[in-house]
Amino acid sequence: MTGGTHQAVTDGWNDPRVSTVERAAPSDDVRDLYALTRKIAGDMLAPNVDAQEAQQHFPRDVLATLGSAGLMSLAYPTAIGGGGQPATVYLQVLEELATSWLSVAVSVSVHSLACFPLVHSGTVEQQERWLGAMLSGEHLGAYCLSEPQSGSDAAALSTRAIPTTDGYRISGRKAWITHGGEADFYHVMTRTGSTGPGGISCFLVDANTPGLSTAPRERKMGTWSSPTAAIVLDDVEVSTDRLIGGEGEGFTIAMAGLDAGRLGIAACAVGLAQAALQAAIAYATQREQFGQPIADFQGVSFLLADMATSVEAARALYLAAAERADNGQAYGAQAAMAKLFATDTAMRVTTDAIQVLGGYGYTRDFPVERYFREAKMLQIVEGTNQIQRMVIGRHLTGARQ
Repeated sequence: MTGGTHQAVTDGWNDPRVSTVERAAPSDDVRDLYALTRKIAGDMLAPNVDAQEAQQHFPRDVLATLGSAGLMSLAYPTAIGGGGQPATVYLQVLEELATSWLSVAVSVSVHSLACFPLVHSGTVEQQERWLGAMLSGEHLGAYCLSEPQSGSDAAALSTRAIPTTDGYRISGRKAWITHGGEADFYHVMTRTGSTGPGGISCFLVDANTPGLSTAPRERKMGTWSSPTAAIVLDDVEVSTDRLIGGEGEGFTIAMAGLDAGRLGIAACAVGLAQAALQAAIAYATQREQFGQPIADFQGVSFLLADMATSVEAARALYLAAAERADNGQAYGAQAAMAKLFATDTAMRVTTDAIQVLGGYGYTRDFPVERYFREAKMLQIVEGTNQIQRMVIGRHLTGARQ
């Protein structure tokens, strides 16, 4: 933690920066995976998160370590270079990482999303050519769907790919791109046909392709170690083998990827909420007023109880959705529910954590103010929570998607 006017208080506070959750593991291998993740979180993430977030440093070295440990591609089959883990395991690894450093967990989730188009819609030849470096984490990815004028209305995107003799020429601007300027490859959703979702295609574009540039980083409220920037494509030439899936399949690919991505954000949100809960418990049991720990006061203990219950419920919800995915069942509506509930929970729990710490919670001497700022972002990315409610409502009523 940073030093400050409350040094005596912070020095006496045992700040738990690694998850304390007891996880049921279906095998010894999974138990070892959880232990490895927690060790990396304790050794590399927790000691560095405060300083590097303050410096807005992108921890590419940490992501390289996670890649070497096989944590960047856990949800994908071993036959293509992935970790071969079910979604229920992969997401709990994400949660572990988020408890110690949200920006890192978001990077892992976004990278997994960036690999999704090639994994699920690429040809064997395309996968053999590019997928190895992606799934190993050697090449970091980004996912380009949103645009300045088409955020929630993704089907209205205007970036266009015009056919050429040897491939396509892409022009347009993508907004709010996580890893913008840091990624080695971009999956870009681009219009190749008429208006609407049926005219959208997906292209794999290398970061060093002429004509591709990055705008300055967005000046965000939180997750300062996670770079977000607009991507500009100015007559970017790509060959025909860069088309992932057929022409007009891009929107379907994008939406399928977002279902998985929403579960990733839900897991990240639960990890962040867990961190806030742990911080609040640690403070409440160590901080004394009127001759006793403030945790002994009913007003505080009830607040902690509500926080813990919400975190447990959010965890159960994302795991239930993940189990559907693992069983091959449709899970889009359940992913939307998990993302909605988990991120709203993170916002509420981080707010309550500040309340438990009182004035100290409002200072940067303690991490809960950062958790609060970070939680807000989670209610927006991978579809705002208002969009999640639309997805759920349409599922319930059978309305047009």
